[in-house]
Amino acid sequence: MGGAGRGFGVRRVLLPLLLLSAVPAWAAPAAPARTFQAQALQERVEAIFAEAGPGPRFGLLVETIDGRTVVAIAPDQRFIPASNTKLFPTIAAFELLPQADQDTGARVILEPARKGPPDLVLQGRGDGRLSSAPDCRTNCLAELANAVAARTRVVGDLIGDAALFPDERWSQGMSWNNIPTSSGTAMAALTLDRNEVALRVTPGAPGQPPRAELSPYFTLDNRALTSAEEGGEPLAVHRLPGSRRLLLTGTLEAATEERLIRLGIDDPAHHAAWQLGRMLEERGVRVTGRIVSRYREPGTGMVREEERGPAIAELSPGPLLDELTTINKVSQNLQAELLLRRLGLVRGQGSAAKGLEAIRSLLELAGVDPNAVTLADGSGMSTYNRVTPRATVGLLRWAAGRPWGAEFRRTLPIGGIDGTLARRFQGGALRGRIFAKTGSLNATNALAGYLLTRSGQTLVFAAYANDVPEGVRATLLIDRALEEVALSDGAVVAPAQQQQAVAALKAPSSEGIVKKQ
Repeated sequence: MGGAGRGFGVRRVLLPLLLLSAVPAWAAPAAPARTFQAQALQERVEAIFAEAGPGPRFGLLVETIDGRTVVAIAPDQRFIPASNTKLFPTIAAFELLPQADQDTGARVILEPARKGPPDLVLQGRGDGRLSSAPDCRTNCLAELANAVAARTRVVGDLIGDAALFPDERWSQGMSWNNIPTSSGTAMAALTLDRNEVALRVTPGAPGQPPRAELSPYFTLDNRALTSAEEGGEPLAVHRLPGSRRLLLTGTLEAATEERLIRLGIDDPAHHAAWQLGRMLEERGVRVTGRIVSRYREPGTGMVREEERGPAIAELSPGPLLDELTTINKVSQNLQAELLLRRLGLVRGQGSAAKGLEAIRSLLELAGVDPNAVTLADGSGMSTYNRVTPRATVGLLRWAAGRPWGAEFRRTLPIGGIDGTLARRFQGGALRGRIFAKTGSLNATNALAGYLLTRSGQTLVFAAYANDVPEGVRATLLIDRALEEVALSDGAVVAPAQQQQAVAALKAPSSEGIVKKQ
């Protein structure tokens, strides 16, 4: 648990009721001053993390907004950041992408066919907010269906076009078992309803299968049972990658309320086109051909817009700021991956690799050592990602000084108030006073952002726990450590206060001297 910044040049003995008449080498202002309060805070935080016992690795760096260290524990070790990764593409978006409305909304195009009626293309342009919900108010697929019905009553093929980005539906290093879930759903330039569908399960009669409600896009083999008693195998959904067949197993207690299970989709463009086809049928528009999806192979160029047919209608999804807020507040994986590809369009053709290049350039601009950060995705689902607490804090401090710094901070969850921190910091000193991005993967927890001390000073921090054994609640330890920091204002000394403290130590006193050794 040894942290950087703990040691002093010589051993110190403080005798009671005596004042310092000379400043030893370890107190020289050339190095960042570590007060006795700061040293005690460091030790208290280390003691909190030590409660986890052997096994987990903790990293924590807390700095003032001007870069002075408050607490440092393994600040240069590399950790898996989990969804803390989302800080990197969202900060890059504030710096590199315009914050006005983006030309990223889906549109419908009539594309000439070799014979027969023209094909209808539903083209995605990188936005992740297209919705088919009955109560949809903005960015609605129904609006595009209405435009098509007003233009024609028959089309050939119905094509879901996701060719804006290369076909990289899953990030490198993501666990395969996440693919059937909403957390690991496939990424594409055309997605609908966050590329997930809901399976609603309610109890049936004891001994009978529960009732299941699911979109007909999937087929369901319901082998689960309703149980009058507690216990039994838990309810589980099984799906092989690439398959649209679901297997429901396990038991559901009769007293249980509805269970909502969100499922991922492997072919986002096809699902979006399929849903549009259903809407067109309701409006009297016939699809005489097939419903197919279209992707772009990695390494190939984009189709020029003039080669497509005329656009019937297109949607405006709203400001980028709204999307960045969703990504950070609720840790939305799909939209974070789409954002990474949009960053990849700044200097390339929308690949994840080009997006990561943009982030690497941003780190250099921010004065962060790029070798302290290794990223494989934009969402944090990849276990290949590695960051150091110092790199994350450095980027956050840089972001705080940018013209958009306050807006960025408002995208972060607020402790005890909203987002993924709504249930944390409920009753302590940091309720409403910590603004930070969470992260959680198997055996991994993370939290990084800004906090306000008891006196209102802003601190920047990054906390990571890796290799966490089952039964160890690392998030509670991290939260306690940050509460300790927030309450320890004596460890946070402003430069002017440091000068006053040194002057006071040098001042002569008739009350005695401190012996040094």
